[in-house]
Amino acid sequence: MAKREQVGTIVKRLLVENGYHAQRCEVGSDAKLSKNGMQFTLESYEVKGVGHFCILNMNAMLGLMKMETVVLAPREKDIPMINLDWIGAMGNETQLNEIYNNQLSPYPEEKLAAFAKIKENDADLSNYESGEHWYDDLLYPCSYAKTGKGCTTRYQSAAKAYAAEYIRQMKTAEICDPKEKSAKTKVFAENLIFQGGPAVNQMKKLFGDKVTERIILSHMYGVK
Repeated sequence: MAKREQVGTIVKRLLVENGYHAQRCEVGSDAKLSKNGMQFTLESYEVKGVGHFCILNMNAMLGLMKMETVVLAPREKDIPMINLDWIGAMGNETQLNEIYNNQLSPYPEEKLAAFAKIKENDADLSNYESGEHWYDDLLYPCSYAKTGKGCTTRYQSAAKAYAAEYIRQMKTAEICDPKEKSAKTKVFAENLIFQGGPAVNQMKKLFGDKVTERIILSHMYGVK
């Protein structure tokens, strides 16, 4: 597997390069969690004039399995939410660049098309099939889901391109009511907790409902 730069590091750099200030939040004991050979590290930020930003990393099986989740959940800009996920296990990799509709007003198709173009560049790579989930209807078709071996560089490039395009669009996105936007994001986060998802279900088993709810609502999406 080629050397991989963490997407969270890339996003932090892109934010700075585009004039955004990310203020790190205090997360207490949730910064490092460990159980049954699985270690989680978490960073949470407030991005001035935009909203919330989170990086969650997991390491297991003595490093043979790793996961990274990066979330940008806007509060002051009416731009869709983005999740960038990478999973590596025994040489196989999965990259998910997911654009979620939590809009107060319809998002312009030409802006979504910019993400679709990045996705099309990797049309030759194998798609990741995750089955059906409650949030499928909220995912814009321009979202990216690929899996395979030997594609580290291309997955990395795609994640960086999605992040760069997203931050570029943040600059011109419509300013919105923070309370209304947060309410939309909170509905998504609460559904993630109560209806579940692969990573959330695993976290509940390891750390229980209370810790999981705090991580999702407070640290990942910044809605509590």
